[in-house]
Amino acid sequence: MTAFAAFSAYLPQGPGWLPTWQLIVAVTATLNTIGNLTSIAASRKLYNATPAFVNPLQSRTFAIWTLTSAVVRYYAAYNIQNKMIYDIALFTYLFAFAHFGSELLIFRTARPAAANLSPVVVSTTSLVWMLTQYDFYVRS
Repeated sequence: MTAFAAFSAYLPQGPGWLPTWQLIVAVTATLNTIGNLTSIAASRKLYNATPAFVNPLQSRTFAIWTLTSAVVRYYAAYNIQNKMIYDIALFTYLFAFAHFGSELLIFRTARPAAANLSPVVVSTTSLVWMLTQYDFYVRS
């Protein structure tokens, strides 16, 4: 057995690329969680218009929110055809889009930058992908 074959056994086995995408986003969120638990620097990059508002408590709270979303997305990666998990994962992207969009456009705690635009792009891409492929994966 090659190293790749051994590694690929742990990857999502669902059809299409959406399960793999869910896993990539979940891993990225987990890494983001670690960054926000260990330092406020990552949170200050997100909320770059009001860095003085960012404190260790806010950063840790954001980390746990991110980790919660990551866990849901891990479950979605490996259970993509489960309607309930699919729906909950879809909502995590909707909440992320609403949060980051409102911080950029309503509360103005963030100015457009790579750190806060990437979650908007990921959440938008994921929402569109999941909504357009809903029947393929869930077959409701």
